[in-house]
Amino acid sequence: MTMPAPPSGQSPWGPTPAGFQGPPPQMTQPRNGLGVAALVLGIAGVVLGLAVFLFWMSWLPALLALVFGIIGLGNARKGLATNKGMALTGLILGAVGLLLAVGGGVFTVTKVTEITDDIRAEVESAEASAKASASAEASASAAAEAARNLEFGETYTYENGLKITVSKPQPYVPDDYVLGHAKGNKAVQVIVTAVNDGTAKVDFKTGLPNVSDADGADAELLIDGSGRQKVLTGNLLPGKRAVGKYAYSLPPGAADRIQVEFSPDVMEYDDAVWTGPVK
Repeated sequence: MTMPAPPSGQSPWGPTPAGFQGPPPQMTQPRNGLGVAALVLGIAGVVLGLAVFLFWMSWLPALLALVFGIIGLGNARKGLATNKGMALTGLILGAVGLLLAVGGGVFTVTKVTEITDDIRAEVESAEASAKASASAEASASAAAEAARNLEFGETYTYENGLKITVSKPQPYVPDDYVLGHAKGNKAVQVIVTAVNDGTAKVDFKTGLPNVSDADGADAELLIDGSGRQKVLTGNLLPGKRAVGKYAYSLPPGAADRIQVEFSPDVMEYDDAVWTGPVK
């Protein structure tokens, strides 16, 4: 037995019960994550940027905040996000953080350059000063050395006021009883005059001159019994004068010129040197 067909437009199962509706439309979750990230990264970028020497750490969060802020604003305009203000704030903070990063970089580079220039200038100044000092010392040493090299008859003055003069050597005739004089040699007398123009006494500890012949060999000190020789020794008081007389034996082939070195005390004074021909 077949059932009659339902009228047109009606369900074969009969009318739908009253109060029954289909499932509600599903709500889309707002995409607020980028706006939040932009705000957090923007704050981090600004904080790091304010610490000038951390600028190299601030540019990345600031740049990300700028990017996330732009995307978050786009989502808000499309209705996909509800935190437009947060995204905008993150974008602004990201831009500020980038400016701070750039400014910090420029500031740091400028300061490092200034410090480097200052250090370089100090080093160059120190080197120039050291060179000038070394040059001055060398000049002073050369001048002092030149001042200590004299001709016979000239006077050398020490810093304490002691003046030493070596007269031009004179021929010397030893008596019959003589030591240090070989037959055929030429004997010469060296006279050393000391004047104390200082304020303190001077102690002569090494009052013997060192004499070299024309060949540079040490001349032999001549000693005889004539009593004409006198060694500078003892103390020379301020304002006083003393004379030392010495005789030396020179080989005939090197007796035309001699060099005399003298110092009151080799441990305390530099030697002064006199050179010149022998009469």
